[in-house]
Amino acid sequence: MPMGAASPSFTLYSLWGTITEVAPGMVKIAGISELAGVGNEIIIEKQDTSILGEILSISGDCVTALLYSPCDAIRIGDAVQIQQEPRIEPGDHWLGQIINYRGDITGATSPAVPMRATNRRLNTAPLPAHARRGIGSRVATGWMVTDTLLPICQGQRLGLFAGSGVGKSTFLGSLAAGLEADRVVIALIGERSREVNEFVRNTLPQSIMSKTVVVAATASEPPGAKKRAAYCAITAAEHFRDEGHNVLFLFDSITRFAEAHRETALMAGETPALNAFPPSTVRVISELAERAGPGLGNKGDITAIYSVLVAGSDMEEPVADMIRGILDGHFILSRQIAERQRYPAIDVLRSVSRALPHAATDDENALIRRCRRTLALYEELEPMLRANLYEFGKDMDSDNAIALFPLLDAFMGTKSPDGIASAFEKLLIILGPDDKMPPAENTPTTEG
Repeated sequence: MPMGAASPSFTLYSLWGTITEVAPGMVKIAGISELAGVGNEIIIEKQDTSILGEILSISGDCVTALLYSPCDAIRIGDAVQIQQEPRIEPGDHWLGQIINYRGDITGATSPAVPMRATNRRLNTAPLPAHARRGIGSRVATGWMVTDTLLPICQGQRLGLFAGSGVGKSTFLGSLAAGLEADRVVIALIGERSREVNEFVRNTLPQSIMSKTVVVAATASEPPGAKKRAAYCAITAAEHFRDEGHNVLFLFDSITRFAEAHRETALMAGETPALNAFPPSTVRVISELAERAGPGLGNKGDITAIYSVLVAGSDMEEPVADMIRGILDGHFILSRQIAERQRYPAIDVLRSVSRALPHAATDDENALIRRCRRTLALYEELEPMLRANLYEFGKDMDSDNAIALFPLLDAFMGTKSPDGIASAFEKLLIILGPDDKMPPAENTPTTEG
């Protein structure tokens, strides 16, 4: 173009293609291969509904698209409109609402009027690592165990590893109420419809609904809808973070998200690997997790807790093994602890908060080490106690661990209404003077 010449004007147009093949959860579209891009959204307008999808792959003569909705109504020859990159409009009008994978308020008879909404891309890159703040200070959680032994810091990302029926949802609901946050975003991915209603109406305290957004995709929805709902949730969290709010992001569960990705990736022709999870699973989970965490400058932070379903309490199953190395710590809920009715059923000795030792003072770290040593010693002695083989009076430290265990176990299942300092004071009262335990400098830290 000659210097000084006017820029050419471009005419806006709609891109349309034609359905040539229909398969469960997928369609093939002709006529758009030269103009479509991977990740573009598609819309198929039918008489009673709009069917959304996403382009997975492009070949010379057709495009393969994943559907977010059932394909029963689609017919060969149907027209397909191609959108550009997927976008949603999160904002304050989402607070107190349940949002679906399309970014629509569930049950609304008409679109809500956006209040300070922004039009945001669903698939964005994480913030640059070099520009982010570090993890912030500890936040009160409402539980003694996470106010002392396993602290949660602002901007930290943690995994909650649990089998079924050990109190995972109840614990997440209590954290939503207890953790200090300006906004709460909850992603319910792959849950049964009944569980979504029960969580919102019964488990989640109604007092926090005015600052909470729930994004849900139920078990019956296609895998593409589950993935899109997950991206809707993290995009909403990023919106509130960029407004300067400190956000609590609860994701239940990352396992269902990984399973949805496995299904869509196999549809696209990716090679299956361990447990049929394709190699891209680690990257997709990492990208999702990295979008949470500390913010930039004067923006807020996203403190994230991702639940991980571990079948048979197998901590080495693929998704659990992937995410454990990505996050800043993990809490393990034990079925044995839940069976004796101590909730939250956190196994402290197998759980790690990588905020330690920096998140606590020297005195607090010494107290945490003493507590963990006491619990570890009791765990060693427990088989002897069950077999009635232990002899009291032979070792003072062992006797002390046995005497303290019921108090520490009750402590870990107690709420912490008065904050972090009060929780440490109660722990100190239980453990007593430090001359009852070996020197702290000989004990390992919990950082790892």
